Amino acid sequence: MNDLSHVLLAGLPGGWEIWIILLVVLILFGSRLPGVARSLGQGINEFKKGLKGDEAPPADKPGATPAAPPAPPKADAK
Repeated sequence: MNDLSHVLLAGLPGGWEIWIILLVVLILFGSRLPGVARSLGQGINEFKKGLKGDEAPPADKPGATPAAPPAPPKADAK
């Protein structure tokens, strides 16, 4: 390697530093990770469906019918 590459790589964390950073992240955000992973998985599935050209969006609940539009507000008679 040339001299410039040593200067550029000087600030990167090594093996133990990466493990310590991962441990701190796990401690701080461990309870939120399952929800993040679930959302990421759903997003990837939606992206794949979009690539395939699936036109029908998935329903929130299986067998659910679309909600009716809200009723117009009633006019107050004075």
